[in-house]
Amino acid sequence: MIDIKYSAEVRAAKDAGLPIVALESTIITHGMPYPQNIEVAAQVEQDIRDAGAVPATMAVIEGKLHVGLEQDQLQWLGQAQGVAKISRADMAACISTGGTGATTVAATMIAAHYAGIEVFATGGIGGVHQGAETTFDISADLHELGHTPVTVVAAGAKAILDLAKTLEVLETLGVPVIAHGQDEFPAFWSAKSPFNAPLRMDSANAIAKAHTTRRALGLPGGQLVANPIPAADQIPAEELAPIIAEAQSDADAHRITGKAVTPYLLQRIFEKTEGRSLVANIALVRNNARLAAKIAQALVKQRRR
Repeated sequence: MIDIKYSAEVRAAKDAGLPIVALESTIITHGMPYPQNIEVAAQVEQDIRDAGAVPATMAVIEGKLHVGLEQDQLQWLGQAQGVAKISRADMAACISTGGTGATTVAATMIAAHYAGIEVFATGGIGGVHQGAETTFDISADLHELGHTPVTVVAAGAKAILDLAKTLEVLETLGVPVIAHGQDEFPAFWSAKSPFNAPLRMDSANAIAKAHTTRRALGLPGGQLVANPIPAADQIPAEELAPIIAEAQSDADAHRITGKAVTPYLLQRIFEKTEGRSLVANIALVRNNARLAAKIAQALVKQRRR
């Protein structure tokens, strides 16, 4: 058995049967500079509390799986150097060798399921990269959604990806893709994309019932709740399209490949939007946290009936 270190807040919530929402930690270690990373992480945790649930930020620290971080741990992680970015392939190795790693979407889903947490809020999932037909660059997030029974609330997939192929892979893996409150699949910084989501649900209660019904049927995997960024905070897709294309062209010209592609593209888009992409990113993460808290609440209420 893996030794789990619960924060005092999460331990109390589990003992009381309160709703809990998992959060990833790569946004702290790899997403933003210090101290903004700590400020945003703390704000997202508070958004979940204000919406009636308890936040559980996941991380591996010196070989221990932490489910929820104390304030001093959050501060430490936000300034730590050389923190690994862990996914399904290297999570066990990080724990077994006493390493420290921040959890991606896939690793957070694994940690959440192991800890008995059914809802997870993130920014955007990974997916099928442009040119994947030759590079085979497909995020482990998609296979995790097809394997691990956690409901993931995200603003769709990152707009730098091939959204059409991402949706096709999710369908192949049997992952329900549920747009919240609209028919279109959102595109991260943009509320809408040219693609319709396979499913639409307009309430947290409906999403929670779909989650429990999948479990009752014995179906493997989770479900993706595609929650659009609020219109006031978005960058319209038609404005972003040429910026993303230029950033991708730059990456190709500099022969950026593998795990380096996503951070390179995000940085170039940040520069080309004069920081607006980061402002939108923070807004969508907070929006997802609030919806995830409502879904977690609905799950607890349904089980108490």
